[in-house]
Amino acid sequence: MKRTAKAHWQGDLKGGTGNLTTATHTLNTTPYSFSARFEEGQGTNPEELLAAAHAGCFTMALSGQLGARGMTATSLDTECTITLEKLDTGFEITESHLALHAVIPGADADKFAEAVKAAETGCPVSKLYKTKITVTSELA
Repeated sequence: MKRTAKAHWQGDLKGGTGNLTTATHTLNTTPYSFSARFEEGQGTNPEELLAAAHAGCFTMALSGQLGARGMTATSLDTECTITLEKLDTGFEITESHLALHAVIPGADADKFAEAVKAAETGCPVSKLYKTKITVTSELA
């Protein structure tokens, strides 16, 4: 299985603009720019897309891990925060933090914690990232 996306850019780094398009056209010439990445400009940016990818991957993986332990969630809501910092060596993504709110009637807390850890380390996006990954979870 392969998935593709395209990026287009015009101009210099700070004044230029670009757009992103995915094969499914979920993103269809979606604008991105320096100001959307480092300021408060319009459009998306790579870190926002990485956060969406990690939240989505982790949440799907968690659903599978819960099922393997005999639990089905009423809802799983995950917010991912990607931290981009300027270090001496340049910009670097230093953390991906996942904040989970799970509603699972009758859940076993220990099995839930096992499932969360398995999803954290097992989802393909987590395996891709070479940074600190943290998770906080709330079970209702």
